[in-house]
Amino acid sequence: MPVKVDFKKSLKEFYQPSPKEVVLVDVPDMQFLMIDGIGSPGDSKEYQDALAALYPIAFKTKFLSKAKGKDYVVPPLEGLWWADNMDDFTEGNRDKWKWTMMIMQPEWITQDMINDAIKITKDKKPELSGLLPKLRLERFTEGQAAQIMHIGPYSEEGPTVQKVHDFIQKEGRKFDGQANKHHEIYLSDPRKANPATMKTVIRQPFM
Repeated sequence: MPVKVDFKKSLKEFYQPSPKEVVLVDVPDMQFLMIDGIGSPGDSKEYQDALAALYPIAFKTKFLSKAKGKDYVVPPLEGLWWADNMDDFTEGNRDKWKWTMMIMQPEWITQDMINDAIKITKDKKPELSGLLPKLRLERFTEGQAAQIMHIGPYSEEGPTVQKVHDFIQKEGRKFDGQANKHHEIYLSDPRKANPATMKTVIRQPFM
């Protein structure tokens, strides 16, 4: 049996920060399975459709990898968030929010493996055939960032986000909300977790 890699553990620095203090990280270049969209994460059909396409391909790719002798735990869902007018983002005009939802892929995952996963999934779930072409495998370099673990519901992230922003300012650095997108990593399944104990990494890259 191949050893199952859990990136939340092997990349603990980036996926398991302390909830007690904001820390600096230098995030390496990684590859992700990505899909873009616009609209509120809570009630946007486009957002729900994006997850309906993203998850099956992430899991099918993992099984194809396991069959080739390399097994791993599918990494958590991540999201990059911004708006054309960042006031819409900070003021909570969620219908105008833009996002990239993504799941990190191990270095040995290739475009051919993703293509195979899409073909198998299309055959088994033809209802996803219109969504799957929107997926892409792409490298993403984030670089220097500040991050902290938020414990609690998504609706109460505001003070945690502000804490990260204040830390960056105190460090004498700055960020552009469009060039340096707000980044969240969802370590809890909102369908199963108690909202009060949900874990979300809040990360803000900066210049």
